[in-house]
Formats: sequence, C-alpha cells, structure tokens
Amino acid sequence: MKNKNTFTAYLLIGIGLYFLFRQLKLPIFTDFYSWPTLLIIIGLSLLIYSFQSKDYHQLLGATIIFGLGIHFHGIQHYAFWTDHWAMYPLIVGIAFIVRYMKTKQGLLPGLILITLSSILIFSINVPTWFDWVYDVFDFINIYWPIVLVGIGIYLLKRKK
Repeated sequence: MKNKNTFTAYLLIGIGLYFLFRQLKLPIFTDFYSWPTLLIIIGLSLLIYSFQSKDYHQLLGATIIFGLGIHFHGIQHYAFWTDHWAMYPLIVGIAFIVRYMKTKQGLLPGLILITLSSILIFSINVPTWFDWVYDVFDFINIYWPIVLVGIGIYLLKRKK
C-alpha cells in the first residue's frame, strides 16, 4: 500500500509544481505551460516510482508516456523537431530497451522497432530497392482497423 501512495505523492508533487510555476509566470518555464508537460510529469512520476519500488515491468508504459510528452512538447516548441509518424514506434522501441535493461525482456522487439523507425524517419535517402516498404505500410495504413477489430473479437471469445 505504501508503494501506491508514493506514486501518488510523486504525481501530486509534479502536478503541484507545474501549476505553481504557471501561477508564478516564471519566464524560464513559459515553454512548459502546455498539456505535453502533464504527460512528461506523469511519465516521470511513473519512472521514478518504477525504479524506487523495483517494479520494473512498469518501465515500458512509463517510458512511452514520458517519450510521448517529450515528443509532443518538441513538436510544439522546436522547429528542428522531427514530426514523422515513425517517431511513435521509435518511442515504443526505446521503452522496450529501457525495460530490457532491468528485466532482460523485450530486447528484440525494441531493436526491431528502433531500426524500422530509423529507416522510415530517414526514408528520403532510402535506396530504390527498398520501395517495397512503402507498399507494405500503405497496406497496413488501409487495413489496420480490421486488425484492431479482430483482436477485440479474439479477446471477447477466448477462453480464460
């Protein structure tokens, strides 16, 4: 029970500081008065809680939330930030690697996602023999909702 209270404490401290800095209108923090900062705070709270409680399986979700917060913040405030859909699998791949460092699970999916994302982010320079990747992702882009429906039906029908 104490561990759950520590996560809540970290979260309340982070959100309290966010609103305090907003009320004080400190010029150094003006770029952080946005909703991605709340994602960063939640992700950072989960990361701190995961390491402190040694519940390393939560590192995956914590890193994804933290990474999404940083990504959305970067898109809003920095012109050099890459706004490409392949950043999302990159964030998930990094989350798998972070979790792997403590649990020794998820190295292969992490490496695959990071490699694939890196190729797709820099796809402007991809050789012509690699054009089949675009066809695969166009197919996925069209039919991914069917996969979601199928997974949902499977989860409803599977025996426990």
